[in-house]
Amino acid sequence: MLIKRKEFLQLGSLATASLFLPKFLKAFETGRLVPPGNKVLVILQLSGGNDGLNTVIPIRNDIYYKGRPGLGVQKSEALQLTDEVGIHPSLSFFKELYDDGSLGIINSVGYPNPDRSHFRSMDIWQTASESNQYLTTGWVGRYLDAQCDGCGHPTQALEIDDVLSLAMKGDKQKALALTDPKKLFNVGNEKYFRQINESHDHEEAAADYLYKTLSETLSSADYIYQQSKRSPALQMYPATAIGKNLKTIASLILSDINTKVYYLSLGSFDTHVGQKIQQKRLFTELNDAIKPFVQDMKKNGRFEDVVLMTFSEFGRRVAQNASGGTDHGTANNMFFVGGGLKQKGLINGMPDLADLDNGDLKYQVDFKSVYATVLSKWLDADAKSILGKEYDLLQFV
Repeated sequence: MLIKRKEFLQLGSLATASLFLPKFLKAFETGRLVPPGNKVLVILQLSGGNDGLNTVIPIRNDIYYKGRPGLGVQKSEALQLTDEVGIHPSLSFFKELYDDGSLGIINSVGYPNPDRSHFRSMDIWQTASESNQYLTTGWVGRYLDAQCDGCGHPTQALEIDDVLSLAMKGDKQKALALTDPKKLFNVGNEKYFRQINESHDHEEAAADYLYKTLSETLSSADYIYQQSKRSPALQMYPATAIGKNLKTIASLILSDINTKVYYLSLGSFDTHVGQKIQQKRLFTELNDAIKPFVQDMKKNGRFEDVVLMTFSEFGRRVAQNASGGTDHGTANNMFFVGGGLKQKGLINGMPDLADLDNGDLKYQVDFKSVYATVLSKWLDADAKSILGKEYDLLQFV
């Protein structure tokens, strides 16, 4: 039979999610347990360009306070890490992580010839491209392509969102985007979709593809939901979006699902106006969600196997603007949270505010070296083939 246009559109709305479904997901239905020491990477995108200088604060730098007379975080307000450096007062749990050796900070991360457009710079970070290079696949997506080409130990990536980021799209393999395993399960089990899935009498290639992807989605939605219920997160998470998303990730990490990479975002940090209030609100949400997540990992013996990494598409300019905020800048800092860090605390020096590029920070660490380090040392992958060239490896994992 020929599939009707209405059915095609309805079927397509569900099947869209499974376009991002790795084919190897069904391999997990064998009930195989997660191997001991299974390494997990959680990528947290701080969307909008977080102001790194008001995150990790040079509390004794006169240039910082001169450029930010109303916006600079005073030494008395900052949570002091060292004699020279403090952290934003809303990140109290990050201060605890710093004190117990579970936090690493890399400053001045960026790339040559930086782009100050949100969209272009985010594409560069998500694809791991050069600033003059345009790629259609993401760095995690290419990791999936490389690791799942005939490998005996299938891997997987999940994004906790409604839409899949470019970072998670490979040429052959793609991650799956979902906000709630139960919601995906309930949608997949609606009678309408089950009936369509049972009807296999069709001749159109497009319909054949949709039936196939629908079948995979129904199977995988059930599998992910069942896994999410096996070892639910035990801590109390805040009712914010990031709190709910980290609770979902925690439950999956503690289950038998062999997911290697999770991706989520928080924002917007585009603080041209009223930065103090906006950044405080977002950092409070971040701080209050990270705390139960870390506690869940520690109490279940998984903290040594998990690294949570933050990034933003760019930092902000050193000087404040006339609207109580900061404008688009360049280099920024990255946080690393985990029990298996080999370097902790301030991994490199603070930005040199006396040596700026037209009012912007100069990058000292190429973000692709960070990616190469995570791919090679944490995910046990061939970073050179995934990133297209060889980058210096760092020592934080």
